[in-house]
Parts: sequence; C-alpha cells; structure tokens
Amino acid sequence: MDQKIISGVEPVSKEIVLEVRREEAVLKAGALQNAILNSANFSSIATDAKGVIQIFNVGAERMLGFTAGEVINKITPAEISDPQEVIARAKALSLELKTTIAPGFEALVFKASRGIEDIYELTYIRKDGSRFPAVVSVTALRDADNVIIGYLLIGTDNTARKQVEAEQKKLDQRLRDQQFYTRSLIESNIDALITTDPSGIITDVNKQMEALTGSTRDELIGAPFKIYFTDPDRAEAGIMLVLSEKKVTNYELTACARDGKMTDVSYNATTFYDRDRTLQGVFAAARDVTERKRFEQALQETNVELESAKLTAEKANKAKSDFLSGMSHELRSPLNAILGFAQLMESASPLPTNFQKESIEQILKAGWHLLNLINEILDLAVIESGKVFLSLEPVSLEDVLSECQAMMEAQALQHGIRLTFPLFDKPRFVWADQTRLKQIIINLLSNAIKYNKENGSVIVECVELDNDRLRISFSDTGEGLVPEKLSQLFQPFNRLGQEANGVAGTGIGLVVTKQLAELMEGRLGVESTIGVGSIFWVELKRTPAPDLIVGKAELVATFPPQPTIGKTQHTLLYIEDNPANMKLVEQLIGLRSDIELFTAINGTLGIELSRSIQPDVILMDINLPGINGLEALKILRDDPSTAHIPVVAISANAMLRDIDLGIEAGFFRYLTKPIKVKEFMETLNVALEFVQTNKC
Repeated sequence: MDQKIISGVEPVSKEIVLEVRREEAVLKAGALQNAILNSANFSSIATDAKGVIQIFNVGAERMLGFTAGEVINKITPAEISDPQEVIARAKALSLELKTTIAPGFEALVFKASRGIEDIYELTYIRKDGSRFPAVVSVTALRDADNVIIGYLLIGTDNTARKQVEAEQKKLDQRLRDQQFYTRSLIESNIDALITTDPSGIITDVNKQMEALTGSTRDELIGAPFKIYFTDPDRAEAGIMLVLSEKKVTNYELTACARDGKMTDVSYNATTFYDRDRTLQGVFAAARDVTERKRFEQALQETNVELESAKLTAEKANKAKSDFLSGMSHELRSPLNAILGFAQLMESASPLPTNFQKESIEQILKAGWHLLNLINEILDLAVIESGKVFLSLEPVSLEDVLSECQAMMEAQALQHGIRLTFPLFDKPRFVWADQTRLKQIIINLLSNAIKYNKENGSVIVECVELDNDRLRISFSDTGEGLVPEKLSQLFQPFNRLGQEANGVAGTGIGLVVTKQLAELMEGRLGVESTIGVGSIFWVELKRTPAPDLIVGKAELVATFPPQPTIGKTQHTLLYIEDNPANMKLVEQLIGLRSDIELFTAINGTLGIELSRSIQPDVILMDINLPGINGLEALKILRDDPSTAHIPVVAISANAMLRDIDLGIEAGFFRYLTKPIKVKEFMETLNVALEFVQTNKC
C-alpha cells in the first residue's frame, strides 16, 4: 500500500490543511472588512451599478442622520450631496477627461468607473438640512469578470480640517503661502495603508502600499508585514510596540520593493477592535519621509526669512525711536524757554496787567498743548515699537478712581460738568499697571468732559462681568457719534471734525488708550447714540487683593519732607549750552537767596568748575557739545573729589529709555524739559537736604 493506516485513522492530506487555512484567512479577512465597514468613524456607502444605495453603515447613519432603511434601494449618494457642487464637478471632469459627464451620480463615480483612483471633497447634506464638508474615496466594485456591480464611497467628516485651515488664514501671508505650497505637496501623496492581524500578518492594503512594495494586493494579504522592509526585526518590533502601547508615532523604516527600490517611510500605527472590543490587529499608515524633509527645509528657510525681517523691523523701530527722541529734544529745548519765561512772567512783580495776563495764558495754553502733543506722539511711538514696559499687579480700582476724581474735578467744574463716581461696597482689584491705568481713566474722563454739553454730566460705573473681567464705563451727555465717525474713532490724528469747534486735542489720546488697555490684556470700546451721549468703557481682568498692601505711613516715608531753607549758602553749578535754558534757571535760582549759581556752557568746563568750586549740587544737560552729559557724569563719578556731589539731569531727552538710562548711569534725579517750576524746586530741595544729611 502507498499509504499506511495507523490505528484505523486515515491521515489528513496537505491540500485539505491548506484549504482550511485559506478558508480561515478569508473568514478573518471578511470579519476584518465587516468591522471596518461597520466602524462609526467613517461613512461607508455601497451602491449597485446604477448608483442606488445598497449598504449604509453605522458611520453613515451617524454622520448623515438617516437610518439605513430610509435610503437603501431609494436614493443615490448624489441626493445627499450639494447639488451645485455635483454640477461643478461634472463640468470640471468633462473638461479634464474630454467627454460629456452628466451631473448626478455619474459625476461622483466616473473616475472610479474608469479604474482611476478618486478622492475628492464635497459637502454632504444631513437629514435635518445641515451641511458638513467631507472627504470621499470612491472605489468601483467589480465581479470576477471585472464587470462593475456597484461602487463603494467611503467618507470622513472634514469639518475639523476646515476649521484648522480657517485658523491658518490668519497667519502672515508669505508664511501662509509657503505652508500652503508645502501642505499641497504632502497632501498630494496619499499614505500607504496596511492592516495586520495581531501576529503581524497583513490582512489588507491600499494601492499606495502596492506601489511602495511593487507587489499586488493579493500577494501582500496573508504575508508577514516584516518581509517588505530592509530590517525585518525592526519592522516586527514596531508591530509588537503598537500592541503593547496601543499606538506608535513616527516609527521610521525602510521599505524595499521587488525591483530593489528602497523608500524611507515613517509609520503611525494604532490597534483596532471589533464591536465586542476584541483586538483585531494593527492599522498603520506609511508616509514618505522625503516630503517631510522638504517641508522642514522650507520651514527652516521661512524661519530664516522671518528672522531677517524681524531684525530689519527692529532696526527700523530703533531708527524711528532715535528720530523721535531727537525731534523731542529739538522741540523741547525752545519750548522750555517759552513755558519757563511765561511762568515767570505770570508770577512776576509787579503782576502783569489783565491784557498781559490773557496773552500769557494763551502762550501757556498753546505751550502745554504742544508739550502734550509731543508726549502723546512719543507714547504712541513707544507702544508701537513694542518697548513699553508695564508693571502688571493687583491695583485697587477704588484708589485709582479716587485719585483720578481729585485730578479731574477742577476741569469738570470749569466746564460745568457734574461727575458721579461709584461707591464700592467691597474692595475691587484689577490686573493692571497702576500708572497706565490712571492714564487710561484720565484720558476717558477728559474726553467725556471736553465733548459734553453745557451743564452736562459724566457717570462712572463699575460692573463685574461673568468672564472674570470688570468693566469701567464713562457715560457722558454729549451730542453722540454717528456710526461713520465711530468707525474712525481710533485712527491717529483723526479728531472727527472737533478741531473746528475749538476744543483742544491731538487725536492721539484714544489710540494710545486703546493700545494700553490691550497691552494689559483688556479691551476698550464705545457705544454712542445721537442726541443722548456716548459710553466709553474699558474691560480689565479681575484679580484677588494682594497679600500685603503697603500702609499709608510707609508711602509717606518714601517721600522725605522738604528741608527748611535757612541762611546757609549753597552752591549750584548748571552745565547747559542753550542760552535760553541757562537764563531761565538763572531767574529761577534768583528767587532763592540761599543759593549761589555758577554756570558752564560745556561738559569740559563743567568738570573743571566742579573740581575747583566743589558745588553742593550740579544740574546737567545731556546733549552738550564735546563730551555729553553721560560722559561728563562718568568722569565726575570716577574722580574722588567730585564723586560725592549729587548730579541732577535736566534734559529734553524725555523717552522712557532715556530716563532709565540716565538713572542707571547714576544721576541723582532726572528732570525733563520743559521745566515745571514746582517740580524743579522740590527736586532742588531734596538734593540740598541730601547734601546736608551727608555732611552731618
């Protein structure tokens, strides 16, 4: 006998064993495909050859709101698609393929019916009429004779990507164009998709995997995943890593095709399960690393360009700041003489006549207005350059409003305006810079007073909002603003025609105020009604009270009282090259019988006089001929004979960075031109008291 029978049992042939295994593989593949078709993560719609829906999976029901019974054997996918998009697609395909394609289901599957892989975007319409963008992949379903028996449309909700694209539109145009180009390159290459069972045997692939390996789908299914890579052990380890970690990202391998072509790919993979949450295997997507490297290179080049643009912008901002600083100095120097002498004339003995007094008032009014304009231009420039420095901390709103009320009451009375401020039942704090918050409130109060009607009112209110913010509103009883003017309200130098009414202003204050509010993470807005008035409001973040609030006694201690000036003679040296400024200080010091004034017209002479006469205090301009004030100060500080003398800067360099630089250099105080007489005298008293204290 050719074949032995042992214990009466006939052995099983190899053909039967293989057939059983093939049937098991087919069953597994069928179960896998069934799990995918019933996934709620994407819609699977299968039709017959005429387009009538035959299969409508769980994902399709979830996305579109129809039940399977409402669509199967009743409608085509074209009837749940945007009709205008279907028409447009038919026209585009007709031009592309040079054949007439009717709008309707044919336009959705034409490419697939010709064996052309087709993935496109269109808008699906849900049962309730709402719409959502979808990415649809169409595959023609064929029988054994390659005759089309239907079509499979797999769709995914594209809403999230649309939202991301909308956000990306806000980016810089050049960067956006670069990213769009790079993204187009990446999206034009569809990933190679593979599914395996838990042991790493391939259960399904797409055409990109076929192209990547040079093998057909039938050859790939049932083969070990690892054999299509140059490092099989690493490939197998990747499958094991997914099974243990549930997912893996950016796992790099090198694919090897039948013709020997090698392609470096990056795998992102995860495990997937059936309805009973039984592990079915691994789903992996392979991406050609070449495009990623191109993207990184393009991004690097873009970053270099952006860095270059940033440096250019910084240079431009510095040049702008230097120009404004220089112009400020040139404007402040003559303005110092105008305002200084006008203040002296106002308090001269004998007092000026009424006619002279009116003229002096006009000079001072125009001068202070010009100074305000210079300050606001500098303030705007500093904010726009991004160099404004804020000290954000909890600020008591009650304290700030109280200070601003005291400062603005005189102006309100002058215009016959009644001010009403809120009464606080509990302390309220906002997250702000105290000085800048005062600036915002004073500006809004000033505008509410200036542009109000005669005997009108200004009501200040504070309201806590639901979003942890606090709104401070300023309601006036002025004429109100039409919508056209409201849209122009925050344009620099645009006074909305108010310059014709004789009301002083610069057209910059609101611009600065708005930008300061935004720098403090707040908002500034306005509502206006013609004939009723306007409500300007600023919103800031609420914050708890600070743990420690400095007491009034501590605040007073930081400001020493002015010394009592007796008969003791003091010496003062003023180093200044501007004759008008020199004359002004001479007249101011002339009011003090206890001070003897010496002058020097440049830094070199000033240093020599400092060494010889040993003045008690030195006043120093910054922009001096020869050596400037900062250089002169350094020489005085390095000389033991003059190092002890307090030096007060008096300069037209009034930008914040100039003041900070001066204080850092060692000036005792830093005064800006035009000189304010009261501030000048108080600073002089503080310096003299400092000298007396250190002599004792």
